[in-house]
Amino acid sequence: MSEEILINVTPPETRVAIVENGVVQEVIIERTRQLGLIGNIYKGVVCRVLPGMQAAFVDVGLERAAFLHISGLSSKELEQKGSENIEHYLIENQHIIVQVTKDPIGSKGARLTTEISIPSRYQVYMPYAVKGGVSQRIEHEPERDRLRSFQNAFQIEHQSGGFIARTAAECIDESILESDMLFLLQLWDSIQEKIPLAKPRALIHSDLPLSVRTLRDLYTDNIEKVKVDSRITYQRLIEFAEEFVPDIVPIIEHYTRERPLFDIYNIEEEIEKALGRKVGLKSGGHLVFDQTEAMTTVDVNTGGYVGGKSLEETIFKTNLEAAQAISRQLRLRNLGGIIIIDFIDMQSEEHKSLVLRALERTLDKCHSKTKITEVSALGLVEMTRKRTRESLAHILCEPCSTCAGRGELKTAETICLEIFREIIREVKQYNVQEILVLASHPVVEKLLDEEADVLAELEAFLNIRIKFRSESEYSQEQYDVVLL
Repeated sequence: MSEEILINVTPPETRVAIVENGVVQEVIIERTRQLGLIGNIYKGVVCRVLPGMQAAFVDVGLERAAFLHISGLSSKELEQKGSENIEHYLIENQHIIVQVTKDPIGSKGARLTTEISIPSRYQVYMPYAVKGGVSQRIEHEPERDRLRSFQNAFQIEHQSGGFIARTAAECIDESILESDMLFLLQLWDSIQEKIPLAKPRALIHSDLPLSVRTLRDLYTDNIEKVKVDSRITYQRLIEFAEEFVPDIVPIIEHYTRERPLFDIYNIEEEIEKALGRKVGLKSGGHLVFDQTEAMTTVDVNTGGYVGGKSLEETIFKTNLEAAQAISRQLRLRNLGGIIIIDFIDMQSEEHKSLVLRALERTLDKCHSKTKITEVSALGLVEMTRKRTRESLAHILCEPCSTCAGRGELKTAETICLEIFREIIREVKQYNVQEILVLASHPVVEKLLDEEADVLAELEAFLNIRIKFRSESEYSQEQYDVVLL
């Protein structure tokens, strides 16, 4: 499988696309005015301790106070006190060094931890941790043992905290790993020097920009090209690669053609599709995505597909195709939290198992941690996907000012009936002879056409005259009843 990383850089934003076999699988967007906070280290001030939730709110200088749960405290702190009461660790107005693990999402503030971790290309350094570890994606046991042994020896020699070997560390020479780990120790020393000098709510350390983080975190051996359309960013990537991963310097390419980089791979079109509810399948079926505050639901439909030998075969093939499409859409839309998938009901237990395994297999490529349950008695698949940043829709869109995010509008007929009720209410309360109704053009048109008979009866019953004026600026649900 051939993979490419495309990086589009403009002053307002940086966009990264991961393309597999010519098809975009993931899009990451970071805007200059809304830079990601994950990895940032702050000197925070505890503003409120919540014993009932075993958590605290910490002011780190952001728009909303950030959230720190007791599970986010460092292992060193927890071992020293051995208490399960947040009040034994934090008090109000206490200064505390924290790191952001999850960006603010919707109305929720950032999520924090005191278990500081600093990533590099091959390792993650955790200065307060007692033990290290090895990425679960490294499955070869002898290689895992080699990395653990090297980490332990390094930790004893330098009296350091714990290291976690990243997937990229597999089969890397120990001299390179040692250089990487020494760099992390030096970086941590420089951060520690800043801590006493930092003012409360100040940023002490920020992570690398998105373009460089992409090279550090998302590069794998399958990547054949990294294309970037900014010369400054290209030079920065080359400098980073020469220092940490010299082998990948030849695959980094500065894109200089006139046609925009994302247009060549139809990425703009795919982003537009990813903002819609409905996703078509090649077989003729389709998926429907509904994203809410609590969860995301995915409904699978056969649509016009009737290609199987039997109904069960048709359903199975549609579900199998849907499993692959859902996996891609979750990555592309960056949907996280609780996700409920309503596959088409299958009678065969074997078919259920095959569809579930197909979903798990395609989700293995996902960089976010996922967990999937078996098919429930109602035919639903429940899963979770770790959410660390806003979804694509939340970054690019805002709630509709007309429907207030409902996704639906009241019909013109419904608004007409609301207007009739409002007129009756006003006439009973005030002694008036004439009323002016201001409404949108479709509503006024319906009142004077289809609802004309009801309107005439209402005027005779109330003994008043009702006039109408169409307002081009009014939405369909907006109207005013003016007493004359």
